[in-house]
Amino acid sequence: MGILSKLFGGDSSSTASPAAPRYAHIKIHPQVDGGVKPTSPGFQGGTLTCKCRTNPVKVQVSGQTAHNHVCGCTKCWKPSGSVFSQIAVVGRDKVRVTENGDKLDIVDPNAAIQRHACRECGVHMYGRIENTGHPFHGLDFVHTELSSERGWAAPEFAAFVSSIIESGVEPSRMEGIRGRLRELGLEPYDCLSPPLMDAIATHVAKQSGALKA
Repeated sequence: MGILSKLFGGDSSSTASPAAPRYAHIKIHPQVDGGVKPTSPGFQGGTLTCKCRTNPVKVQVSGQTAHNHVCGCTKCWKPSGSVFSQIAVVGRDKVRVTENGDKLDIVDPNAAIQRHACRECGVHMYGRIENTGHPFHGLDFVHTELSSERGWAAPEFAAFVSSIIESGVEPSRMEGIRGRLRELGLEPYDCLSPPLMDAIATHVAKQSGALKA
């Protein structure tokens, strides 16, 4: 044991144990409450299945997703009892309805993201942007939790966190919820993540001529 250890106690080569999570009792979403699962290198996608016990809608996603995150907006589908949804994007050319697509309806045809949901169980199977001038045109929004395959891109951040108040969450809970998100490594934003906000701003600047296309 070195002189510093003798003076101050303990072995100077040892490392302190990490502090226990302070907000582990706070539930965010079933897919992250037990810890964020890592992305599997080389993952090639899988099948999303709605919650119907018979004749479920099935959607094939033939590739890895990106920008996976938990979202507090009031538009995205959430599992029962959850205050956040979990959603990611993938190229629309990678998304294909393979079974019982006749059960799908668009939740709000006037919304920027046209969410295709099963009319029987209510689950959103994919969201599509038809406006070719939208910054995210060409990307579909999907809930990878609807797949039994493991290896999807791990969630990276939390978006529209303040919006959970609009769905009935007491404002007094927000400090703890943001604390839990940070413990999980999901930085909370009250919009989208900085890279996605930069992508939107870049698109707008190119459209206006402020930046060269």
